[in-house]
Amino acid sequence: MRFRRSAAVAAVGIAVLVLGAGTATGNTRAPGEAPGIQIVPAPDDPAESQFVPGASNVVPPTAAPATDIGTDTNKIQILAAPFYACPGFSGIEKTNPLVNLYADKFAWGPYAAYKVGSGGGNINWALNPYKNASWYMWFHSLRWLGQGIVAAGKGDLAALTRVNTIAYDWYRDNPYSWKANVGAWESTMHRTNVLNCLRQAILAGLHVSTVPARYAWVDAALLSHARFLTYNWSGAWNHGTDESIALFGVGCVLGRTDYKNLAQQRFAAGITTSIDAEGGTNEQSTGYAAFNYSLWGRAIAVMQNCGVNPGTTIATRRALLAKFLTLATNSLGRLHQIGDTEVQATYPWTGTPLQFAGSKGTAGTMPLWRVGVYSAGYVFGRTGWGSDPARGFAGESTYSIRYGPGRAFHGHLDHTGITYTARGRDILVDGGYAAYNAGAYRTWSVGPSAHSVMTTPMSTYLNPVTRLTAYSVKANAESYVFADAPGSGISRVRSVLVLKDPDLLVVWDRASAKTAQAFQTLWHLPPDQRASVYSRTTAVAMAAGDTSKTILFQVPFKQALPAGALLVKQAQTNPIQGWHYPSSYVRKSAPTLMMARSGTTASILSFIVPVRSSGSVTYTVRQVGTTFIVNLNVGGQRAGIAISAGGSLYRAG
Repeated sequence: MRFRRSAAVAAVGIAVLVLGAGTATGNTRAPGEAPGIQIVPAPDDPAESQFVPGASNVVPPTAAPATDIGTDTNKIQILAAPFYACPGFSGIEKTNPLVNLYADKFAWGPYAAYKVGSGGGNINWALNPYKNASWYMWFHSLRWLGQGIVAAGKGDLAALTRVNTIAYDWYRDNPYSWKANVGAWESTMHRTNVLNCLRQAILAGLHVSTVPARYAWVDAALLSHARFLTYNWSGAWNHGTDESIALFGVGCVLGRTDYKNLAQQRFAAGITTSIDAEGGTNEQSTGYAAFNYSLWGRAIAVMQNCGVNPGTTIATRRALLAKFLTLATNSLGRLHQIGDTEVQATYPWTGTPLQFAGSKGTAGTMPLWRVGVYSAGYVFGRTGWGSDPARGFAGESTYSIRYGPGRAFHGHLDHTGITYTARGRDILVDGGYAAYNAGAYRTWSVGPSAHSVMTTPMSTYLNPVTRLTAYSVKANAESYVFADAPGSGISRVRSVLVLKDPDLLVVWDRASAKTAQAFQTLWHLPPDQRASVYSRTTAVAMAAGDTSKTILFQVPFKQALPAGALLVKQAQTNPIQGWHYPSSYVRKSAPTLMMARSGTTASILSFIVPVRSSGSVTYTVRQVGTTFIVNLNVGGQRAGIAISAGGSLYRAG
């Protein structure tokens, strides 16, 4: 999955006059006189296909719909004739130059260009040489014709002939309905937009105002695609929003009020489920949350550009999502890698709190909040936003914790999982996002053992609902308690304490089971570090030449440490462990620290302490009445943590 945003997108101005609806937050542009077709780049769609063969992709709306979208009393006046801009080709056209189109070659992702036709535009649409669902889906999207369509719009008649031939070949070889072909099905919304772009190229390239009879098939194809979208809506998630935008586009271009009205109804139904009242999304992925922010901005823009008032609900929910994404930004200026998310920078949307977060504090206004707890299943926190010059933006510590509803959509089995940054680097990472065709590695990356959680590998994971049972936020510490049942007859509780000055994590995992289990608390470390175990209690992780290191240790509490209580797993293939996917097709060896127990109960008290490369950590323990106290000295900074008889984990000094 690649979420790319170019500076050109953010620079596009708003060219609509809104009456009673406020300022638009999407990217819009009035038709210009420049040669060629008008392209207002849409947010790039995730590169990976989003369907699972044999599973439903329909997400029914569960919240009450918005009531302020496209109402007759809230029409807007626009400065130009209604229009629907070509949304571009999401970068897929970059690897498919004109010379390849003339040779009937298609290239996508990590794969070499492949000859898919006769050389004359007669394409074999059944091809899937790399046996990759995403390759096949983008092949059927026709987005690879982008460079040819742009050239055609500038008057290149040879390019127009070739892209028209290939697009018509798809239309002829894949008659309505193509629902039995899941790759062609999923790409319908993308292909609809390509056909709209081709229509614009025909008009611009031939300098005509109506589609010539030779190209009348394009309008017929748009109508068949609109018909498909009418009867096949994916509902309240990014796919359904993309479909509604494409359907609205056909209605705008062809003057079909029925299509526009249906799309508006679906926008209204989808927005309140896709982005909840707190600003969380239902897709369980920070990367897809960022994509949804862009996507709903485009929904606003296309309605405005066609004279329809988008109302205020979408803009309000987007503003809440902007806050969510701001809190989800770590001290490296990237989104915490959660769910199907590649390592990606936060985009600094001007005029939103994301501008500050995405620019690493060099632009915009510093946010007023530093901790966010979302019922969609996220906790985000940070020691600050860099207001202390001694720290700066990158010197702050940031963390994420997952909980909430069971896995769905683009989520992983990552409940109670933690990511953490400090001292200008990653400290704890997620296993990452493996491509759908990665087989066993995809299974691993989604599963619990790819996340910094306590696992029970001898039992079947049950995809539990995880509850946040208590939390406290103070100036120098935050504490959280999570509870769930990850397997049959197993209960699991995780208490997390996050400290500032010194910056560190304390995590107490305890579990019980009806039958003997292997309990493994896993800490996934960045791939640039090397981890060494020094004893049953202590390990150190450090990258060569780095100015900092991470000391990880466990303090015996309510349970003795057995032999093998602390192990490093890296680059294992059976079972798979010790890897990190920064992007879908890149897998790196990465150390995973395992704190292990066996039996019917476990109590694992972990400390994750980032320090300077020459720094050290010492500690003493004592019992005061019924309270267990650990006194820490972290490079000269002292702190105490305590566990009460009732199980509360808190800062004691």
